[in-house]
Parts: sequence; structure tokens; C-alpha cells
Amino acid sequence: MGCVLVLAAAAGVGALALALRLWLVLRCRVVVPRKSVSLMAVAGSGGHTTELLRLLEHLSGAYSPRHYVIADTDDISAQKIQAFELNRANRDPSNVAAGYHVHRIPRSREVQQSWLSTVFSTLHAAWLALPLTYRLRPDLVLCNGPGTCVPVCASALLLGVLGIKRVTIVYVESICRVEHLSLSGWILHRFCDHFVVQWPALKRKYPKSVYLGRIV
Repeated sequence: MGCVLVLAAAAGVGALALALRLWLVLRCRVVVPRKSVSLMAVAGSGGHTTELLRLLEHLSGAYSPRHYVIADTDDISAQKIQAFELNRANRDPSNVAAGYHVHRIPRSREVQQSWLSTVFSTLHAAWLALPLTYRLRPDLVLCNGPGTCVPVCASALLLGVLGIKRVTIVYVESICRVEHLSLSGWILHRFCDHFVVQWPALKRKYPKSVYLGRIV
């Protein structure tokens, strides 16, 4: 019985320390001047990739290298990214030197997949997203709602909690979300450095969000 109490106390102290470290990471937002910003952009099926690429159109070549993360079954997004980067290179040949990379991880949730099994598939995706994020160690993670972004953002956040690297996370909610957040947005809005919404109704519901009007 005494051993159980000691283990429970140790677990409680560990959980408290982890929560404190997470709180400190979320509060610490030191801006470090950089000549370039390593970008990890999370794309998704449907309109998510199209909206994401519209956002990237407005970023300068200083955001390099660019690492795209997509689901392993999402060939359409891979084609869109390739076309986007080719067009970008044609407009500005200096972008070729920086290059881009496409990385694949398992999809967090398939269409019509049950919510119970989604928990396990998301954990599987996170298990593979963590070593990828650790290896790339991006300066910035940019996402806009696909389920794939949840394990990626969790991995980026964990790098900060472990003291490896403080990664800035920017989440831009999809333009189609007028009054309610997507599930990914609802999960992540408390943990992002900047959470951007595109409709005033969402800004009223989530005062800490950033409202810039329609940006895609």
C-alpha cells in the first residue's frame, strides 16, 4: 500500500512539473532575429492544401527551407505542392537554392473513421511525427486545420517542453469555419503562439484569437 502511495505521489509531482513546464513554454515568446526561417507547413486533403498554398504565396524567400508534411495517402496535395513550388521557382529562381521537401506521416483520421479508432491512429501518427519534427527542428510550424497537424503541433510543442527547441506554432483556421472551430482548431487553439480566425463571430467566441479578416 505504501509503495502505491509513493508511486501515486511521484506521478502527481511529475504531472505537476510537466504542466508547469508547458505553462512556461507557452508564456515564453522570445523573438530571435533570423536571416531565414525554417518552415514546416502541414497540408491536408480537400481545400486545406489550397488555402495553405495561398498563405505561402505571401511569404518571402526568407522562409526556407520549406518542409511540407502531408498524409501518406494524400497524393493530390503532393501534386499541388509540386506545382506551387515549380511556379514559385519560375517566378524567382533564387528559391531553387533553398529547395523544399515533402514528408509523409500516417493520416490521423480517414473519412468516416470512428472516433474511437481515431484516437489510436492519431497516436500512431504522433509516434512518427515526433522523430520527424526532432530531426528537422523547424523555427515555425504553419497549419490550417487538417487532422495531420495535431500530431505535428504536439511534437513541436514537446520539443519546447523538453528544452530542445522553442518552435513557434501559427494556426490559421479555415475560411469555411464561420461560427465554430474545426476539431483540430478546438484542440490546438490553447497551445498555439498565434491562432488566426477569418470571421468576426469566431473572434467574439475566442477573444485571444487574431482576426485579420479574410486572408485566403
